[in-house]
Amino acid sequence: MYMRRRTWVAGAALVALAAGLTACSDSDTRAGSCTDGTYTWSGVERTQKVTKLAAPITIARTTASYKAPLEVIDTVVYSRTVTPVPPGAGRSGVLAALDEHLDVDESKAGARGVVDTRHGDSYVEGTALHKGAYYAWSYVDLVDADFTYTCEDVDPVKGHVRTWDEIGSDLRPCAEAAPSDSGREAAARRCPTGSKAAREA
Repeated sequence: MYMRRRTWVAGAALVALAAGLTACSDSDTRAGSCTDGTYTWSGVERTQKVTKLAAPITIARTTASYKAPLEVIDTVVYSRTVTPVPPGAGRSGVLAALDEHLDVDESKAGARGVVDTRHGDSYVEGTALHKGAYYAWSYVDLVDADFTYTCEDVDPVKGHVRTWDEIGSDLRPCAEAAPSDSGREAAARRCPTGSKAAREA
């Protein structure tokens, strides 16, 4: 009797353990844990920020190359953020999904998880420059986007991402139209009044 009772108790314990594991799995599913969900993106907005500027540049005669020192004007540290992170997806998974959606060029976006505007490029180099006024700047192209992460049998997770799709520097002549929003801001601050880049800023 004693041995039979011991065997029955052990069997009951195994049944209880199995039930507990099942309950845990069900709990995880109800909480929305999923590793193979799909993303729907919306509200994608891009904002270009000038992070550094060179002093106004004047080239007196045609020159083969010129280095324009850059001065920090934006001391903000930008970070890639995901709020909230869907259980099972991971922050890196969400960011990678957005990069794929935006077809981001990793060589332009950079591999670091932050953009610290106090560091980075200290100058911009231009080549084959003709006589005239120029401007130079560094920039970050920020991206904000909303997402919905959907999996089978779990509640969708809605969230927001802040990242960037390009960081870089440029040097341009004031006699030409600025190539971007950050370029127009830089031209307005550094090009002579009346120049084409400054007029279109």
